[in-house]
Amino acid sequence: MAEPIRRPAGWREILEAPEGLKAEVLGGELILQPRPRLEHGMAQSNLTGLVTPPFSFGDGGPGGWWIAIEPDLCFDAGHIVSPDVVGWRRERVPTPPSERPVTTIPDWICEILSPATRRRDRFEKAELYLRSGVPFYWLVDLDARGLEAFEAVDGRWLRPGAWTAEQSAAVPPFEAVTIDIGRLFPPEPPTPAPPL
Repeated sequence: MAEPIRRPAGWREILEAPEGLKAEVLGGELILQPRPRLEHGMAQSNLTGLVTPPFSFGDGGPGGWWIAIEPDLCFDAGHIVSPDVVGWRRERVPTPPSERPVTTIPDWICEILSPATRRRDRFEKAELYLRSGVPFYWLVDLDARGLEAFEAVDGRWLRPGAWTAEQSAAVPPFEAVTIDIGRLFPPEPPTPAPPL
């Protein structure tokens, strides 16, 4: 008996995904995963709170960006993902993208690493974003409490820097404002007192 022909997953499979799961398509394969842990959401919220006022509203910074949390981005039929935080320069994209999924390539993407997504974010998604023309890519590492920034130059990612929670930095493409990297992360649990 012949095997049925399987078509690659796409937007329809994302819409039909079970409620409560994050659905993405990479290489035509539907990837379902549980919603992220609380620390992930806090880092996502903290990052958005740090870049939105100066870069979206112009409060203490230059403005000129649209910043969004987890939009569905369609790079092609086989690659539909929802990065943690993305941004578009208003000079290039005068109004916020409104289609779903969004097909306008962002100018900046940030992924917050978790044990379930670390490998995919570092390799598969990094390659997808590079070949699709995303100029800036950040990785926020909850376990290492650090930020790595990448810039696309001549078809490869160059790393302008990596910073720990104890540092502050002016990180491209948001170098107009210095960010306290430690503010990206939830507070560390207190160290238990040694036994007497």
